[in-house]
Amino acid sequence: MRVRWYVSKVRFRPADTTEVAWAMVEEGLRKMTPAQRVRRCIELTVLTHRIALAEIRRRHPDEDDRTHRLRLAARLLDAKTMKAAFGFVDDRC
Repeated sequence: MRVRWYVSKVRFRPADTTEVAWAMVEEGLRKMTPAQRVRRCIELTVLTHRIALAEIRRRHPDEDDRTHRLRLAARLLDAKTMKAAFGFVDDRC
């Protein structure tokens, strides 16, 4: 049995995006294979993490790379998990 993938019919067009531009985005998504969509999602997640890490480095220039990465993880995990797994709680994000 072949599973068909559809772009959601729910419209969450960003306020700063015209209807014409959003239609182009949706058309592009429709043309992508599921693998391409997953790849794009991963790429955007990596990009978001790189931007967040750059901001953390800007805010805390005297800290080492490990601490920067722990601060990034603290943005994604709750304080209890961070403390249990890494002995680290970021109180200065």
